[in-house]
Amino acid sequence: MSNLEGKSAVVTGASSGIGEATALALAGEGARVVGGARRVDRIQPPVLARELDVTDPASAERFVKAATGELGGIDLLVNAAGLALGRDLFDESTEEDERTVLETNVNGLIRMTRLCLPHIRDGGHIVNIGSIAGRQAYEKAAVYVASKFAVRGFTYGLREDLLGRPIRITTVDAGLVNTEFSRVRFRGDEETARKVYEGVEAITPQEIADCILFAVTRPPHVNVDELVVKALAQSSGGRIVRSET
Repeated sequence: MSNLEGKSAVVTGASSGIGEATALALAGEGARVVGGARRVDRIQPPVLARELDVTDPASAERFVKAATGELGGIDLLVNAAGLALGRDLFDESTEEDERTVLETNVNGLIRMTRLCLPHIRDGGHIVNIGSIAGRQAYEKAAVYVASKFAVRGFTYGLREDLLGRPIRITTVDAGLVNTEFSRVRFRGDEETARKVYEGVEAITPQEIADCILFAVTRPPHVNVDELVVKALAQSSGGRIVRSET
């Protein structure tokens, strides 16, 4: 694996989970990284921290202006900001939650890509964090599933638009990863969130970051279109084999 010395990277959702692990992994390989998040105080050095709410167009514009001012240009963009809210049947969900999920996972990702793309240098790479929910639906997650199908569709649509340009694009569809994802989904209910990861060895954010490093360090003529990464005990979003406790 070649290092990323001299490269510049932008990572959204850099305050926790996959975004945090990826930002630190890229920095560890020599890249200069600007990380964006609403909880900007949680972004760890040596990542350069900048406030970012991907659902707010003005915040996104300020962030990109600041990041490109720091970096001069962008070699790597990792769209890692995302969330789910609730595990309810669709007719029990709320429009407020639906809007938050779609604004973050879909519109925010598209917005950041549009704003960053003019600054991405030749040889650059865009990585979108999707989910296995964008490949196989599971119950009580209709809007989240829809949002991640949209991420996958947008990634492939952009792949077509970028064809012939020296910019690579990858979607990373992860399964059960032990992060704050479930705590956010269940609105801070620690006990319910803990049960999501009970009796199974989930993937760590650092393991997903390793997969991202693999994709972005392939030879320039190699595009890893998609990576699907699941725990061995998981076959889909709805099927997980758990050990007895």
